[in-house]
Amino acid sequence: MTQRIPVKPNRIQWAREQSGIESSELIRRFPKYLEWERGTLNPTIRQLELLAKITRVPFGAFFLSEPLKFDLGVPDFRTIGNRDPKRPSPDLRDTVYLCLQRQDWYREHAQLEGELPLPFVGSATRTCKVEKVAASIRGVLAFDLDERAELPTWTDALRRFVDQADASGVLVMISGIVGSNTHRRLDPNEFRGFALADEYAPLIFVNGADSKAAQMFTLAHELAHIWLGESAVSNVALTSRPSHEVEQWCNRVAAEVLVPLTSLHDEFRGRAKLSAELQRLARLYKVSKLVVLRRAYDAGALDKPSFEDAYHEELKRVQFATKRSGGSFHPALRARVGRRFGSALVISTLAGRTTYTEAFRYLGIRRVSTLRKFGEVLGVA
Repeated sequence: MTQRIPVKPNRIQWAREQSGIESSELIRRFPKYLEWERGTLNPTIRQLELLAKITRVPFGAFFLSEPLKFDLGVPDFRTIGNRDPKRPSPDLRDTVYLCLQRQDWYREHAQLEGELPLPFVGSATRTCKVEKVAASIRGVLAFDLDERAELPTWTDALRRFVDQADASGVLVMISGIVGSNTHRRLDPNEFRGFALADEYAPLIFVNGADSKAAQMFTLAHELAHIWLGESAVSNVALTSRPSHEVEQWCNRVAAEVLVPLTSLHDEFRGRAKLSAELQRLARLYKVSKLVVLRRAYDAGALDKPSFEDAYHEELKRVQFATKRSGGSFHPALRARVGRRFGSALVISTLAGRTTYTEAFRYLGIRRVSTLRKFGEVLGVA
């Protein structure tokens, strides 16, 4: 006779709710699942182990007197409309936890290396003028309009934006998966990025499953959080109107970083055909047409219906043209962990200050040869 394990029904329900998986999906996997939640039937130990794996909760949590409470450890500013979203998925939680661990490692490394606190972290408040904060971000990153004008495309500008943020001391990590698990893709509809403020190791994570245009805006938005010295998880977009005041402020700073309003006032040609003007300004500022549309609306050059029609049309075009590609392994790994963090970790590991086991965990790799090759790609081995 098959042995079944007595489990409180509310623990079964808790696991489903924590995972964000629909009941219908669990019923497909376990035909008797609803009976488990009702308490009319207990699962077998093998079924319970599989349920723990699918819902990504610890097996032992099913037998605790009180359900575990998962806390992101970071202020959650995500909204859907004007409502707070459902609880964070295991994919979001695991991504935040991994980045917190990487940040802890880099903070200790920076202090051991005698690095000084970064003066721009927490240098702004929401009473500061948006234009002044945006100018400070561009100045620290050396991300100005003249330099961008020399770059071939706005995707080159995004790459440069990331590199300059990293060079300024911000750990920038971009990935569309959890750690190195290609079977766990991140959902841009759940979150677009987060900032972990720290005076030695400020970290920005950008959801790489989002469009390139959205990634650029997310990076600028999260930089505003770093300048405030406040950590946050965000799902803001160019068209969103977040209910949190801090998110509204960061959105305004991000837009001003990418396309200064005074410059756009001078450049925008109201009599020109909109499609041609968008293309010209996108080339000038080296941003996507979506960003240009948003700023033209902010400047009063477009009314709301014209803006929304043009924006959604361009968004459809971008999404249709986008082809997802993981790229080759080492460049993808560099994007996932960032040049600054990756270089420091490889150097420390090869010097014997960090164990290979620890380095493998932070990088999501398994071989010494892979780590050495990664160091060669970064130019540190």
